[in-house]
Amino acid sequence: MTTLHQNAGHVALPSEPDQNSSPPAEETRRMEGKQGPLRILVVEDDFLIAMQSEVALTAAGFEVVGPATTAEEAVALAREAQPTLAVMDIRLASTRDGIDAARQLYQDFAIRCIFATAHDDVHTRRRAEPYAPLGWLPKPYTMASLVSVVDGALAQLRRP
Repeated sequence: MTTLHQNAGHVALPSEPDQNSSPPAEETRRMEGKQGPLRILVVEDDFLIAMQSEVALTAAGFEVVGPATTAEEAVALAREAQPTLAVMDIRLASTRDGIDAARQLYQDFAIRCIFATAHDDVHTRRRAEPYAPLGWLPKPYTMASLVSVVDGALAQLRRP
């Protein structure tokens, strides 16, 4: 298992998924056949976190769309790939933030988000609430916890 390293306020997360993390449930895999592959849009402007997220989600059996580093890229990718959900950072490399991107994904495409962010305060959660977040994953997080939150979000989407 790779250890965590902290440098200048950034945390390097393990590049390999936790060996103890479980793959998506069999029910989730059956869902793929009916709707096509389960696509997860990753919206993250930190290159290392975006790449580690892609590796972990791909290893867990998901198709990863992105990563997008701006709200504009996220919307364009969502329009093209029609992901099942998005993993959204709030601070992005543009004037629009992740909550604004989540608003547009929700209103234009009915895509809901998991917010994976260091900005997990009451005000931020209130701003995001109208766009029906599927979960919050506070940074720093492990790749195993990312996969677990995505699995939980997919379970929410399957409920009637």
